[in-house]
Amino acid sequence: MSYVLALTGGIATGKSTADDFFKKKNIPIIDCDQIAHELMKPGNASWQAIKDHFGVEYLNSDQTINRKKLGQLVFSNKRALSELNQLTHPLIFDKTVAKIKEYQNFALVILDAPVYFEAGLDKKHVANGVLVITLPEQLQIERLKKRNNLSDEEARMRINSQIPLAEKEKMADFVVANTGTIKELENKLEQILIKIKEEG
Repeated sequence: MSYVLALTGGIATGKSTADDFFKKKNIPIIDCDQIAHELMKPGNASWQAIKDHFGVEYLNSDQTINRKKLGQLVFSNKRALSELNQLTHPLIFDKTVAKIKEYQNFALVILDAPVYFEAGLDKKHVANGVLVITLPEQLQIERLKKRNNLSDEEARMRINSQIPLAEKEKMADFVVANTGTIKELENKLEQILIKIKEEG
C-alpha cells in the first residue's frame, strides 16, 4: 500500500511549486482540482448537479459552467458556497479514492487537495499524512492579487472562503512556511520525504 501525503494550504501559498518538486522526483500526483474540473464538464456528474441546483443561468452558451458567474455567487454568499460543496465534494471524494487505488504499487503518492479539510477528507482519512504549505496572510493576498488579477477585496473574499491557515496548521502532520526562495522550499520538502521514508 502507498503512503498518501495530502498536500494542501491556502490559495496562492505555493502548492504548484511543491507539485513541481514532487514531479521532478517522479512521485505520482493526484490533482483534486483536475478531478473537480473533469466532473464539471458538460454531461458529467458535478455539471449535472450544478445545473439542476443553481439553474441554466449558470451555463454559458456552449453549455459549459459559467465559472466566473458561479464564483461571484459562491465567494460572496456562504450559503451558496456550502450548497455547492455539498453537491460536488462527495463526487470528488469518490473519484479521488478510485484514483488512489490506481497508484497502490507506488511507495508514495501526493494528493494535491486545496480544500482537503473543507471537503472533510481528513474525517474520511483519505491520506496517511497532511502537509500544509503556509504564508503570512499579507503575502498571500499580494500573490493572489498578482496571479489572478484580483482587487484587494476579491482576494480577501477568496481567502476567507477557506478554513484559516492557522487552523489548517494545527491539523497538519507537516507544516512548511513558503516565505523564502523555491530552493528553500524544496529543501524543506526534501526533509519531509526523508522523515516519511524513515517512519514508513
